[in-house]
Amino acid sequence: MSRRNPKGREINGVVLLDKDTGLSSNAALQKVKRLFFAKKAGHTGALDPLASGILPICLGQATKVAGFLLADDKRYFVRGQLGQITDTADAEGKVIKTQPFEHLTDEEIRNAVDHFVGDIKQVPPMYSALKKDGQPLYKLARQGIEIDRPARPVTIHNIDYLGYQQGIVSLEVSCSKGT
Repeated sequence: MSRRNPKGREINGVVLLDKDTGLSSNAALQKVKRLFFAKKAGHTGALDPLASGILPICLGQATKVAGFLLADDKRYFVRGQLGQITDTADAEGKVIKTQPFEHLTDEEIRNAVDHFVGDIKQVPPMYSALKKDGQPLYKLARQGIEIDRPARPVTIHNIDYLGYQQGIVSLEVSCSKGT
């Protein structure tokens, strides 16, 4: 009778997981680790729980290259509602301010997003996967705890304006890590 290693098995490779919204990157990692009964696993950078997309998960010896993937540039497809500000700066928050947006033209929106291209200083939102003392900021924010978040240098390489329909603007953003 064979026995399973209680710590998992040696398995090497990279799984490109299409992470759905509502799932933290760590929860996704743990599911993949259990599915493969992997001894060692790590992801290559957290996606916020509200974000969906490809989350590379490294297993076994592949965890040694995770740092290279972590440091690499990223690309995001983004949709945002114009004319609303929420208390969480995301789609889950309560709308705390509205303003008219119907008058905006494609050209005005393109010009506005162009101002974000280049090297900028960005204050990370409280509702993000960024960690403070091992705790994701969004978990602290849900407890009503707000911490000081210094502006960090990030680079926006390019923003492609994909369109605007019924108050929703769609963009493709190429940027440095941590943006």
